[in-house]
Amino acid sequence: MFNPWHDLSLGSNAPHEIQVLIEIPARSRVKYELDKETGLMRVDRILHSAVYYPTNYGLIPQTYCEDNDPLDVFVFSGEPLQSNAIVLVRPVGIIHMEDGGEKDDKIVAVMVKDPEWGQFRHIEDLIPHRIRELTQFLKDYKTLENKQVVVSDVEGNTVAKKSIEDAIALYGSKKSQLVKKAR
Repeated sequence: MFNPWHDLSLGSNAPHEIQVLIEIPARSRVKYELDKETGLMRVDRILHSAVYYPTNYGLIPQTYCEDNDPLDVFVFSGEPLQSNAIVLVRPVGIIHMEDGGEKDDKIVAVMVKDPEWGQFRHIEDLIPHRIRELTQFLKDYKTLENKQVVVSDVEGNTVAKKSIEDAIALYGSKKSQLVKKAR
């Protein structure tokens, strides 16, 4: 069975442009999450707070992070993208975050083939308010669940690409164990 975490290609130009799997469309309050074992989308929960995902949200395949999950990514596009869609993105930055005491960084990316967003290459190119919306969302979305989230620095595409490379390398070192669990 095809599992997007393990079987979806990053693309030929990673980490400069990468394919990602969309889990949550922009403006949704439903927290969809890839079921690591089956590769299907699972409804994890409805957000407890009166907020919604300000952009599309997904995962970078063939990556692994300290929180035992694939690397997360916010994707700016002119329209909400369907859950389970594969989209080519360009990383423009990274938001450093801790969730429950664990590092849980978020890549910020733009959809490459979007006439509104595809031109951007650096987080400084984006409207600052859009980045504030992302960081505020991360600070607020788990508040009513009584969960502690700490959002710290926002950095540019060089740091984002290094984080992607590190997550690819960590996945590579653990791939046989991760794929075995999923099969």
